[in-house]
Amino acid sequence: MRAPKKPATTAREIGLCDVVCDTAAEAVAGADLVVLCVPVGAMGAVAAEIKDALADGATVTDVGSVKQDVIETVGPHLPETAHFIPAHPLAGTEHSGPRSGFAELFDDRWCLLVPVENSDPEAVAKLRRLWEGLGSNVEEMDAEHHDLVLAVTSHAPHLIAYTMVGVADDLGRVTDGEVIKYSAAGFRDFTRIAASDPTMWRDVFLSNKDATLEILGRFTEELFALQRAIRTGDGDHLFDYFTRTREIRRGIIDAGQDTDAPNFGRESKAKT
Repeated sequence: MRAPKKPATTAREIGLCDVVCDTAAEAVAGADLVVLCVPVGAMGAVAAEIKDALADGATVTDVGSVKQDVIETVGPHLPETAHFIPAHPLAGTEHSGPRSGFAELFDDRWCLLVPVENSDPEAVAKLRRLWEGLGSNVEEMDAEHHDLVLAVTSHAPHLIAYTMVGVADDLGRVTDGEVIKYSAAGFRDFTRIAASDPTMWRDVFLSNKDATLEILGRFTEELFALQRAIRTGDGDHLFDYFTRTREIRRGIIDAGQDTDAPNFGRESKAKT
């Protein structure tokens, strides 16, 4: 006579991938792969909650925009039997939450893996194959360099966008209606970026403050130089500067990371 089958207690045993759990510890039980998808300021607390529930040999990774701080706050909580491989898919939009995903989100976008000391090469290779299977291009990078690169390409631009939208909001001679009605492409792009999740970005700036402040210092120097050129009528400096920055935009288009479609990707409103 057969013994009754033990009731399933984990998502893995149930055979489902969309089980809702009451606690993070319950969610990771029996999992081969655990992906931390919370603001970087909360990752240490989540790691502390799940550490005793992790299966031997489980891989723990993340999708945070800062890596050194995540390594320092998450790593000490994880057992030696877990493989900790921080990662960062560069594929976000200004929208947040599970309903903001779409099938093509990672297609031809980069995912940076940031292995820590003594990371298991086989576990790193498996995680690479996962991201490649989702459509991503994958590269490995050390944490310090990652945080500097992202301060240039993401963190400082977000802070500048927040500032520019805040300036428009504070400028008494321009009404809210005019800001909305007459928004040109540049300001529209700023408002899109500035619509990103405030909790996430608060944590990013506080967690990557050294690299962000370094880039903001360089930005301030460049801004002062442009102010001086405008004030003194130095058109040659402005033209040369804008020519150089235009080449960077062309490089992004050539790399397939954006489109130069003349209609900005908007569908025509004309009736057919």
